[in-house]
Amino acid sequence: MSHKHAHLLHAIFTDPVSANIHWREVESLLHHLGATVESGHGARFRIVLNRVEFFLHHPHNSTTCAKSDIKLLREHLAHAGVSLSAYEKR
Repeated sequence: MSHKHAHLLHAIFTDPVSANIHWREVESLLHHLGATVESGHGARFRIVLNRVEFFLHHPHNSTTCAKSDIKLLREHLAHAGVSLSAYEKR
């Protein structure tokens, strides 16, 4: 995992939630983790990671994700088996 992806994963899983996480970085991390990211209706994206399906919304008026979206992403990643500790050991 690159330093950039590791730093982003750390920002997603630590509190307080960062307000400076860009959608393109999240999308790049998801691809790196092996997820399929498909554009859905409007700003909605269907993501499948480790056979877990979830949906995220692209930010409308900004390139940065809202804190609530990052919290939701954190929950989905944890449900798909992605954790900060698993990648810090590598």
